Amino acid sequence: MSTPIVYLNGEFLPADEAKVSVLDRGFVFGDGVYEVIPVYGRHPFRLDQHLDRLERSLAGIRLADPLGRERWREVLEELIRQNAGEGDLSVYLQVTRGVARRDHGFPDGVQPTVLAMCNPIAPLDPEVAEHGVAAITLDDIRWQYCNIKAITLLPNILLRQQALERGAVEAILVRDGLVTEGAASNVFVVREGVLYTPPTGPRLLPGITRDLVVELARDNDIDCREQDIPGEALREAEEIWLTSSTKEIVPVTRLDELPIGSGRPGPLWQRLYAIYQDYKRALREAAA
Repeated sequence: MSTPIVYLNGEFLPADEAKVSVLDRGFVFGDGVYEVIPVYGRHPFRLDQHLDRLERSLAGIRLADPLGRERWREVLEELIRQNAGEGDLSVYLQVTRGVARRDHGFPDGVQPTVLAMCNPIAPLDPEVAEHGVAAITLDDIRWQYCNIKAITLLPNILLRQQALERGAVEAILVRDGLVTEGAASNVFVVREGVLYTPPTGPRLLPGITRDLVVELARDNDIDCREQDIPGEALREAEEIWLTSSTKEIVPVTRLDELPIGSGRPGPLWQRLYAIYQDYKRALREAAA
């Protein structure tokens, strides 16, 4: 297998040759933001929306966009070309405040560090499509600005690890009695045939896949509402879904070791998942 090519500070080079200083504030402080963009048929999925969110995250940490919209497009197009194979990809891009003497205050005159790289996207495991996955609920211990896609993910990592150690794949987080999101996903709940997801705001990341699921549901006459979901409502759910850029839509069939609904992926998930796959096929065909 050939070595993946990455983009780092203006250069395309093999991943094993890419180097970042130990004084980079991303390494020392976690001072940076990131994005993950699926690529279907060499076509970046909702690129404008991802770049919009990147701009909001950069603004949230008071860091100017180091490339600008058109240069991002050029960089990602070339990166995808150099890494394209038979399957789908995800592009990970990261911007940190750059290399500086260790000090909590923002440094002057420092160039941000810009990294972009590709990873393959695995299709949904047939076992997951047939049986779903397990999740647990945990208190949301994270900071107040979860709408910023920051690289400081240690709280998410600790929460996700608790789920893994309990035989689950994700932790669904609850703060002040309300569902926020998963440790690495957004959450949807079906109750009495209605699809619910928590509204966007500082408590959760405005997921691009989340937004598309809302749009596809409404375009296909599925009642979908963005409103607060009490934590106890999870126990009464007919279906629970997790969404993310690389996992797409995943059905949760066990929560805290108890079955959700019938204990199998529900009919609304099956319908929306098929609609989502049709949407992806149309993207590939348009890019061909």
